[in-house]
Amino acid sequence: MLELGQSQTPGTGAGDLIKDGTEASFMADVIEGSRETPVIVDFWATWCGPCKTLGPMLEAAVMAAKGKVRMIKIDVDKEQRLAGALAQQGLPLQSIPTVVAFYGGQPVDMFQGAIPQSQIAEFVNKLAAMAGDGGLAEALEAAEQMLAEGAVADAAQTFAAILGEEPENAGALGGLARSHIAMGQIEQAEALLNNAPDAIATAPEIEAARAQIALARQAEQAGPLSELSAAVEADPDNHQTRFDYAQALHASGQVEEAIDQLLELFRRDREWNDGAAKTQLFTIFDALKPTDPLAQKGRRRLSSMIFA
Repeated sequence: MLELGQSQTPGTGAGDLIKDGTEASFMADVIEGSRETPVIVDFWATWCGPCKTLGPMLEAAVMAAKGKVRMIKIDVDKEQRLAGALAQQGLPLQSIPTVVAFYGGQPVDMFQGAIPQSQIAEFVNKLAAMAGDGGLAEALEAAEQMLAEGAVADAAQTFAAILGEEPENAGALGGLARSHIAMGQIEQAEALLNNAPDAIATAPEIEAARAQIALARQAEQAGPLSELSAAVEADPDNHQTRFDYAQALHASGQVEEAIDQLLELFRRDREWNDGAAKTQLFTIFDALKPTDPLAQKGRRRLSSMIFA
């Protein structure tokens, strides 16, 4: 283990993602800091031409990692004693630029000289992957389980906490919107999705939540189930009644039955009302998880009708 300087508490704010390092701060910033978050150390000098090219590319890759790695810049001319001590402990600092990745208090990877941006990105991504996602995947899974079991408020709090750590987490944003839908707060869910970051605005999780909002809006206007059932039985060729019946079935939680009615409507007249049956089917499929058996079976049946 490298032992230099005195231990301090490493900063955790956004401004600490990239900063200059010194002998005094090396222990806190790199050795102790890398126990929580991987740290890239860029050993450079003002007179080094390749350093001037490499440095900005490294900084861009670190910023793109959005907090999964940090970067410390060491000017070897200003910090000669630090560089000498590190060289004595085995780091090859005879030439610069030298870039060393630390994780768990130890060097885990390195390269020397200027390299292409693609290789820099690969280097940073590899280091970020060592630390995983800080438990966000487990938290997201737990929130989904809470939502499925009806603990909606707890699920919403967990989804919100994940977003606090990773604002562009599509699963968390979609989950928070679905939590609001489950609580009957359709406007809040809609506002969340309308303000989704551009990077995830069309992600499948976001589109699924939008589909659920559309179905929730329909549910508010759904007619009486028993009356619609009787009307369809009395006049099977009344397409509007069958469509309304399918909406009412979905609103009552009978998703498979709703899909059956829409498929029957599509079979009878696929062009009715500008293809309303197919559009409604896709809305239902989008609202379900891609692995949901009802979505998979329904899509297969619809495809077989389309290409028959």
